[in-house]
Amino acid sequence: MKKVVLWLLASVLTLSAVVYQRVTGPTHEKKIRTEIGGETLRLELIRSHETTSDALVELEIPDTAIRGTLVFRRYPTNDPWRRHHMVRMKTEPEILAGVLPVQPAAGKLEYYVVLEKDGATHTLPQEGPVTIRFKDPVPDAVLGPHVFMMFLAMLFSTAALLFALFRLPAYRTYTFVTFWFLLAGGMILGPIVQKFAFGSFWTGFPLGQDLTDTKTLVAFAGYLIAFLGNRKKERRALTIVAAILLLLVYSIPHSLFGSELDYEKGEIIQGIIHMNLL
Repeated sequence: MKKVVLWLLASVLTLSAVVYQRVTGPTHEKKIRTEIGGETLRLELIRSHETTSDALVELEIPDTAIRGTLVFRRYPTNDPWRRHHMVRMKTEPEILAGVLPVQPAAGKLEYYVVLEKDGATHTLPQEGPVTIRFKDPVPDAVLGPHVFMMFLAMLFSTAALLFALFRLPAYRTYTFVTFWFLLAGGMILGPIVQKFAFGSFWTGFPLGQDLTDTKTLVAFAGYLIAFLGNRKKERRALTIVAAILLLLVYSIPHSLFGSELDYEKGEIIQGIIHMNLL
């Protein structure tokens, strides 16, 4: 019964970590709640798009008297701001839509929306522009296994932590399983995903400052030590430290300090993606 409870707890903690990663990541849609003309609107601004097409910004605004303008420029540059008028979708008139021009892989635009009704204007988001990053497509055959293995790594790592804390010997098996999932999902498939999306296999330490790559390396190093340390005898402390380290790594929003195109040099570097969480 204890093992069942621990696995249920591990599942809840893992799913919570996945949700946290999803809602805090800087490429997740920016949610906005605003009021215009007495009507409350709940809108989303996209912050990630593929290089296969222009990015379509769609806002569900039933009041057709409300007009919109997209204001944007390349990031980070001192380019003049460009303005594109938004239009109503013919098949869905409640949708006000505008287009952001496609950028090369790792290219970014910063943008905001100006809504107007009866001479009054509303700038969204109120705290400043959001940033959208473009990436090349990643095949599902690569991305799917990568995401699935990283999820399983987190699940078995959390189980290893709980079983180690309760001195249950199965923690060693879960430690070994976590190591192999981190190796396959993070250290092999992870760089392949990065290569497809941004053209480089590795941009983390020691070659760059990409936090996603670097935090994967830190988590893998922790489990490599735990894996080697537990092969011939029980060393619960190593697993506990490695599992806690992985939890801390997962607390860092995904893609926070990721690949960024330097428009002047034409090179991909690393830079902070503005999050605007509030």
